[in-house]
Amino acid sequence: MKETTDKPSFSTNQILKFAIPSLIGLLLFVIPLPWGGGSLTIGVGYLASQFSASFGKALPGFMVYVVITSAVITLLSTIIKPKFILNSKFLKDLLIVNPLTLAIRVIAAVFAYVVLYSVTAVGFDKISDPNTGGVVVNDLFPVLATWFFFSGFFLPLLMEFGSMDYLGTLIRRFMRPLFKVPGRSAIDAIASWIGSGPVGVVITDKQYQEGYYTSKEAAIISVCFSLVSLPFAVFIASFLELSVSFIAFYGAISISSFIAAIVLPRIYPLNKKSEAYFEGVDVKINEEVPSGRSIHDWALERGIIRAEQAPSFMGIISSGLKTVADVYFSLMPIVMLLGTVSLVVAEYTPLFSTISKPLIPLFNLMKVPDASLAASATLVGFADMFLPAIFVKGSEFEITRFIIGALSFTQLIYLTETGAIILRSKIPVNFKDLLIIFLERTVITLPIIVIMAHFIY
Repeated sequence: MKETTDKPSFSTNQILKFAIPSLIGLLLFVIPLPWGGGSLTIGVGYLASQFSASFGKALPGFMVYVVITSAVITLLSTIIKPKFILNSKFLKDLLIVNPLTLAIRVIAAVFAYVVLYSVTAVGFDKISDPNTGGVVVNDLFPVLATWFFFSGFFLPLLMEFGSMDYLGTLIRRFMRPLFKVPGRSAIDAIASWIGSGPVGVVITDKQYQEGYYTSKEAAIISVCFSLVSLPFAVFIASFLELSVSFIAFYGAISISSFIAAIVLPRIYPLNKKSEAYFEGVDVKINEEVPSGRSIHDWALERGIIRAEQAPSFMGIISSGLKTVADVYFSLMPIVMLLGTVSLVVAEYTPLFSTISKPLIPLFNLMKVPDASLAASATLVGFADMFLPAIFVKGSEFEITRFIIGALSFTQLIYLTETGAIILRSKIPVNFKDLLIIFLERTVITLPIIVIMAHFIY
């Protein structure tokens, strides 16, 4: 379909092909509703919670055997290199890997087995501890497994039928000057903010590989908008006995994260990322409005044109199966290994408490009670976002629980989850970048949260 500055006419079928899947996609990933009469969440979150409620007890064991199967099949495929795998680009990329990836999958399989069967032999007891490997297997695996399963099959409704092109064109004028990213990234941001940070990273990675984002834009979106979900914020507020202050709590998270999203793209390392698109793909994004056309008409045209190019039903099923297989076989071992090692370091070594000592005078200066405890909890969030809440759970000072609880969300980079997924993706952000951005997010958001907390308490 040729694009011109003249307003084209579309058939009812073309409009419906754009409108119906897009609306379903927005309901599943972006628009929070009281599904099942419960608290506000997005549709995919509700499906994941219902699935977990029915099969939750079996999910840790199932995912452990997925990780073990991934290691065994990858080992055999990399050594033997069967023809049917070599002849499939997807299977070849998934199963014939470099030595480092192979080592990660094998070690992760050992860790997963040790946790599932509570192996307590010397050296393994720290891995199978409920507060280390147990957190990954029993808490993270079920959540990630269900979220990614449903997201894998339903993401095309959000990405392939024009909703991102339509809304992105409408709000480009706000996203570009504020955050230096295209308008369509607002869909990533909302899907992450309301739904799931890891799913937001997956959306961003797919859009980057398809030619909709530059390297810099993909990096900005993944480390500025992939926040932990709204439903989890409700849980953390309840865990820290802050439910009465939840509006203020989530307000502090939102305001400080918004400011961080404005600042971070303008400083190192994000401002040094390449403006190039993913290697070997055509640039597909076009949010510029031609002269003589209204922004809404152009947005609608972009959306309908995108829907016309959408895959068939079987194409969506095939894509979903590949996405789920890739996540389960490639990502879960990384989460298992990085998550367990990070939690072992946090639980059994003085590393985080030692490196956080310089922060104690800062918390004293900001008049935060339990300054030593708050300082330790501040840096431990790099390992896992739940750890800071655990650290300050016993504090008698509600303001301290408020500050650290909110900060654990705004730091965003957690090696057990978002960090591991970013490192696994094609997004050009490495471990050093993650560490620097984690510290920058802490420096930017902590004073804002503290100021707001002092107004409240």
